[in-house]
Amino acid sequence: MKEANMKIESFALGAFQTNAYVLTHPETQECIVIDPGMEPEPLLRALEGKKVAAVLLTHAHLDHIGGLNAVRALTKAPVYIHPLESEWLTNPDLNGSSRWNLPEPIICEPAEYELADGQMLELAGFSLRVLHTPGHSPGSCSFVIGKHCFGGDVLFAQSIGRTDLPGGDFETLMISIQDKLFELDDDTIVYPGHGPKTTIDAEKTFNPYVTGMLR
Repeated sequence: MKEANMKIESFALGAFQTNAYVLTHPETQECIVIDPGMEPEPLLRALEGKKVAAVLLTHAHLDHIGGLNAVRALTKAPVYIHPLESEWLTNPDLNGSSRWNLPEPIICEPAEYELADGQMLELAGFSLRVLHTPGHSPGSCSFVIGKHCFGGDVLFAQSIGRTDLPGGDFETLMISIQDKLFELDDDTIVYPGHGPKTTIDAEKTFNPYVTGMLR
């Protein structure tokens, strides 16, 4: 497919303003949802009447899965997650929702499919490559379609993911950024879990957390 024809919609959801993405294929008109966050009503409205082939989770922190149950109920789409965080969907202590003053903890059914580093997925007419990019969390994954990378909370515009949550590790995050994301083409667009999109070249050049580590 021509990447320019891929429709990308983003929705900043909930108190954490977590970016949920809907990728729609121009020919099949099927779509993929990435990270259905909390307070998902705008996302649900956008999905009305659409055929959703899959829900992909970059990781399973509460702000990235808060709308998962509602999206599943609406679309019946299967869910994909890295096996290191499979249990997080069903355990509010692991996904962090038990530590927040929420109306109720977030408990989801297990995912239908597990992700693996380097795996190629054919979904909704898209060819998508999975990169295991731990550090922010053990099972963090990034999804690459051509020159588009949906990276969750690994790399932000002039920032990086926090590593002070359970399972986070700064050195591991740095390795993921340098050895996985920075190996992508410089003009690859990065769509992060929070904040504006950026490019690999911009982060190599201007990101104060990583510019000093480039080999």
